[in-house]
Amino acid sequence: MDTEVLVVGAGPTGMTLANELLTAGVPTVLVDRLARRSELSKAGGVQSRTLEALDQRGLLEPLLATGDHPVTTGHFAGIPLPLRSNGPRLPWRSVPQVVIEGFFERHLAEHGLYARRGHELSGLAQDHDGVTATFADGSTLRARYLVAADGAHSIVRSLLRAAFPGQPGTLTIVAADVRLSGDDRVGSHTWSEDGHWAALFPLGTDAQGRPLRRLVIGGPGRSLPREIPVTEDEIRDSLATVFGTGVRLLELRYARRITNASRQAERYRHGRVFLAGDAAHVHLPLGAQGMNTGMQDAFNLGWKLGAAVHGWAPEHLLDTYHAERHPAGAAVLRNVRAQSLLMDWTGTRDPDVLAAREVFTGLAQLPDVQRHLADLMSGTAVRYPMPGTGDHPLVGRPAPDLDLGPTRVHELLRSGRGILLDLPDAPSGLPHPSHPSDPSDLSDLSDASAKIVDPWSDRVDQVALMRSGSGSGSGSGSGSEPMLIRPDGYVCWAGRDGLEAALGHWFGEPRRAGRR
Repeated sequence: MDTEVLVVGAGPTGMTLANELLTAGVPTVLVDRLARRSELSKAGGVQSRTLEALDQRGLLEPLLATGDHPVTTGHFAGIPLPLRSNGPRLPWRSVPQVVIEGFFERHLAEHGLYARRGHELSGLAQDHDGVTATFADGSTLRARYLVAADGAHSIVRSLLRAAFPGQPGTLTIVAADVRLSGDDRVGSHTWSEDGHWAALFPLGTDAQGRPLRRLVIGGPGRSLPREIPVTEDEIRDSLATVFGTGVRLLELRYARRITNASRQAERYRHGRVFLAGDAAHVHLPLGAQGMNTGMQDAFNLGWKLGAAVHGWAPEHLLDTYHAERHPAGAAVLRNVRAQSLLMDWTGTRDPDVLAAREVFTGLAQLPDVQRHLADLMSGTAVRYPMPGTGDHPLVGRPAPDLDLGPTRVHELLRSGRGILLDLPDAPSGLPHPSHPSDPSDLSDLSDASAKIVDPWSDRVDQVALMRSGSGSGSGSGSGSEPMLIRPDGYVCWAGRDGLEAALGHWFGEPRRAGRR
C-alpha cells in the first residue's frame, strides 16, 4: 500500500475527513484535480452541530479566531427564522467556505499533510485488499480505502457507475460573491411585485475590511443555461429590479449558475470506496446545508475507517456509515425541496404556492415550529439509528457537552477515542467511585466498572467523576447518567444494562489478556 486511505477532493468534506484520519493516526493522501484552492464560497454558514464537532477536535476557537459573525436570524424558504438564544450552546456562525478551506489547509500542513493538487483521477480498480487509483498523468496510487469527496460531478461516482437517482435540474439561479453599496437595509430575502427576487447573506470581509455578500438572484426569465457566463450587467439589472437605486454593485468577485437538481447516491459504500459530501448528495444550497452535511459525513466516517485500519472495527462498522448518513442526507433533500416549492424560485406567483406560503409563514411564528425548523436546519435534529444498543433517549444523539468541573465532554473527545462517562450522582447499574471526596474531581472508575471496560482500554477512555455543573449541548436528556460515547461524539449506550454488549458492538472484539 502507498497509503491507508486516499481522499479524492480537497474541499470542506475532504479536508474534514483528512483531519479525522489524522486524529485517528491513519496515513492519508489527499488529492484534488484543481491546481489551486477555489476562491468561491459555495456556502457561508456553519451549523450548530458542525460547530460542536469542530469543538470536539479543538478546532473551533482557532477557526473563529479567523473572523466570523454570529447568526441570530436564519430562514426557511425565505421566511425569517429566529435562532434560539436558549438553544444549542454553539449557535450558527457566518464563516465563508473559502475561510474554512484555508483554515483546514493550514492546519493539515502544520501536521505534515498537504493536498496534492493537479491530480485528476482517471481510473480506479478495487480488489479484496485495496483500491488502485490511476491519474490523468499516468501515475497510480494504491490505498486500502478510497473516499470520494470530489463534488457534485464526482469522477469517482462516475467510475463506479454508482446509481444517483433523484430529480434533474429544471431551472437555474445565480449565486455570486459581491461587494455592494446600500445593502445595510436589505434583509435576507426580498421580492419585487413582478416575482423577481434577491437574497443576501454575509460573507465576512475582504483584506481591506470591506463587507462581502453572497447574492442569490432569480425570477421570471432569469433561468438561463449553466454554461452562459454571469455578467456584471446581469447582476446590476437584477439589483435594480428588486431594490431600485438603493443597492449598487461595487465589485463582482465570482458568480455561477446553480440548478435545483436534487439527487442522492443509492449507496454510500461500494466495497472499499465511500461517497461523501456532494459526491453523495446534491441540492439547492439553502442554509449551507450541503457543506455542513458533507462535513458531518466526514466526522461519521473518519473514526470508522480508523478502526478498520487499526484492525479493531467490528465487521458491520463500515456499513453503519451508509445506514446513518443516508437517512440524514435524505432528510436534508426533503426540507430543501419543500423550501424550493414555497420560495417560488421561478417567480410565477402561482396562487396555490402563495396561499401555502402564507399559511406556512403563520405557522413559522409559533415557538414550537421555530424550534423544530431550527433543529432541522442546524443539524441537531439528527438521531442515528443504532439497533441493538438500547432505546435510551440519549442513544443515537450527540453527547451533551457537560461541564465536568476541570473539563468538558467535548474536550475529552479531542483524543479521537471512545469515552465511557460515569456520572455517579445518577442511578445506574455501574458502581460509583469509592472516593468521591471532591464533587468536581476526576477519580478512577470502581474496580467492577474498570473490569468491564479494561479489555477495550486501548480504544475507549474511562472517566468517572462527580458532576458539579449541568452542562449543555444538543443531546436530549439531562446526560446525568452513564454514557458510552463514540469518537464522533454520538452516544451509543446509556442507562443501566448492556454495557459490555455495546462495547463489543461499537468497538470490536475485546483485547486479549496480556496484549496492550
